[in-house]
Amino acid sequence: MLCVTLTACGQGEAGTESRGEQYSGQATTQLEESGYRNPVITAQPRQLGKINSEPRIWSLNQGAEHNQGTVYRQQNTRPTKTPPDTEAVQQGDKPLPRTDIKGIYVSHSIAGSPRHLNRLVQLVDNTDLNAMVIDVKDDYGRMTYDSSIETVDAVGADKQASVKDIRELIHSLKEKDIYLIGRIVTFKDPLLAEKRKDWAIHRKDGTVWRDRKGISWVDPHRLEVQDYNIAIAQEAAELGFDEIQFDYVRFPDNGAEMDKVVRYANVNQQSKSAAIQSFLHDATQALHAAGSVISADVFGLVTSSKDDMGIGQTWRGVASEVDVISPMTYPSHYSAGIYGSAHPDLEPGKILRYAMRDARRRNEVLTKEGVQAAHIRPWLQSFTAKWVHPHQKYGPDEIREQIRAARAERVNQYLLWSASCRYPYRQESTN
Repeated sequence: MLCVTLTACGQGEAGTESRGEQYSGQATTQLEESGYRNPVITAQPRQLGKINSEPRIWSLNQGAEHNQGTVYRQQNTRPTKTPPDTEAVQQGDKPLPRTDIKGIYVSHSIAGSPRHLNRLVQLVDNTDLNAMVIDVKDDYGRMTYDSSIETVDAVGADKQASVKDIRELIHSLKEKDIYLIGRIVTFKDPLLAEKRKDWAIHRKDGTVWRDRKGISWVDPHRLEVQDYNIAIAQEAAELGFDEIQFDYVRFPDNGAEMDKVVRYANVNQQSKSAAIQSFLHDATQALHAAGSVISADVFGLVTSSKDDMGIGQTWRGVASEVDVISPMTYPSHYSAGIYGSAHPDLEPGKILRYAMRDARRRNEVLTKEGVQAAHIRPWLQSFTAKWVHPHQKYGPDEIREQIRAARAERVNQYLLWSASCRYPYRQESTN
């Protein structure tokens, strides 16, 4: 049995070990807590609803083509107000996603530090891990490498590029047979929102909306914003990333309260979930044309929630468009009572088992309707949530408990999250 623990990987950008916003299934006053990525999930089991009662999917017309460096396209004229009857999404030729991925997150700063990155490479070399999720554009809107995209240069998103030679980095990692996933933080982009205030989410009085930490977001309804992220994704694919992963592919949380004070650039009167699905549809077509697999991260509760929780993410809307869907199922981020657990952080196996069961059942519904559903690849907790009471230290045993629980629901691939890139991962013995 081999155990490799990294404790000097360097602090993550967020300064905490989890990623998401404080979130409640009901109205909440907690908005966008720094360093969190997945919400603290407070919906109780009675709120989860039946999987087979989901609204039916409708097909989307293809938008204009996306070329690398393109930042504008014609106005989206897709009908969005009244979805027609279900029509299975046609699946043409596309790259096949791998189903054996076991990966770790590598931050913007760690990717640019040979010493720290080499420690992670050693971890992959010495265990059954085989993939890295590397920041392409991080939570602050910063590019990890020097981009050739005009708008990236215009807003200065690559001025603090941590990796000097991205092609060499990709080549060196691929020589070690490491599957490379490029993470693009999509609509939480304070740098772009500051440099292009016309692309930001605005309050009804015309000022830029900011969350409680003073962070501004770009408007997911804006096609310029969508194309900016698709152009970056295409560039990353052409550089050699095997897969492009969209994170923060959503609206800010606490949507009901936020909607009272903001005005979106929503000329087509799309619902939030339709806007997210439309973006992923266009991104998928562009990336498949570039030969890349596409994945998307979603809130953990998306596996079980009956609506979009005010952020525009539904299982159906995302899983019907992308190749891989990655719910952020961190046990520490679920509130007391979810899935019948009084203290979710203390029961990682139970949380993963219920979440993966719901996810798998939802995929089964899509499959029965003739819709090709995304492969399930959850994010697992590889950090200790000291802010949760009670909590436990997450080490090799707690990570393995999550893996085994997912496997019991026939979900055999996973990603490990630690903002500080610390992974007390132990390969399971085959004896």
